[in-house]
Amino acid sequence: MDVLAEVLRVSGARGALGVMLEAGGTWGLWLDSYPGAALHVVSRGTMWLHVTGEKPLQVQTGDAVLVSPGTAHGIAGGASVTMGSCDREAAVRAFGDGRALRLGSTPVQTEAIVLHYEQDPEVSTPVLTSLARPMHVTAHQNAQLRRAVELLAAELAQPQIGTTAAVNSIVDLLLVQFVRAWLARHPEDPSGSWLGAMRDPVVRDALAYVHAQPEHPWTTETLAAATSVSRATLTRHFRSALGQTPGAYVTQWRIDLASVRLRDTDEPVESISSAVGYGSPHAFSRAFRRARGMAPGEYRSRLRSRHRLRV
Repeated sequence: MDVLAEVLRVSGARGALGVMLEAGGTWGLWLDSYPGAALHVVSRGTMWLHVTGEKPLQVQTGDAVLVSPGTAHGIAGGASVTMGSCDREAAVRAFGDGRALRLGSTPVQTEAIVLHYEQDPEVSTPVLTSLARPMHVTAHQNAQLRRAVELLAAELAQPQIGTTAAVNSIVDLLLVQFVRAWLARHPEDPSGSWLGAMRDPVVRDALAYVHAQPEHPWTTETLAAATSVSRATLTRHFRSALGQTPGAYVTQWRIDLASVRLRDTDEPVESISSAVGYGSPHAFSRAFRRARGMAPGEYRSRLRSRHRLRV
């Protein structure tokens, strides 16, 4: 079971907004008004990433930077440039028709892809928050990432039917490349984050069982038996790697799966409760209410009412 693939399948990029950026002279944008994570890729020239409390980071041709959700940051043509706010409406228009967003003055010295996106808001499993600081991958470090960036640039340059879906899928592909790079750079860091937990073979094997069969009546005892360790050992590894018990993680993932199905399908609550491992609708409703603060049926109604208001 590829746990990362399964988590990205369920929680993958949603609502990606990407633009091609062309800039020259003195320019800079502060991007703290954008939700979710950010991906910046320089296709020509040089760009500087500014994060509060850190030294500016130079991003050169072919480089990519992933900024985790909730990180206020800016991009600029220099290390000491005063940055203005971004015109979100102009960015949306540029995304819609494939035009580049022009900044500064001519001639154009920097070309880049600037992309913001969110993972599914109904899923609480923290993949991207494992990246506590911006992650910088240089052009010579990852050829696969470069090819994915080329696909992304082509979609943004010529929007057509299915572009939004294509961009979301390419972003998921880019995330896989960044995760691989993160794991390669942190070979001795098995604790403190979801990604780091993938380095702990006990936790990794247990998660593979949970994600492969969320409907199975898992307990700490049965997971320990499946992974050939004691109950105490499994609990100790989970607490060290993820800061929670095996049972808490199983419940979190089941509620994530149920939340997505409540939003996206018309399945009866009884069917969903069975599909995510609860022996009765009552037990499922009780667990769901503890996690989400309301009953499953009310949760479904609220999500759909919110969607109708946005449409």
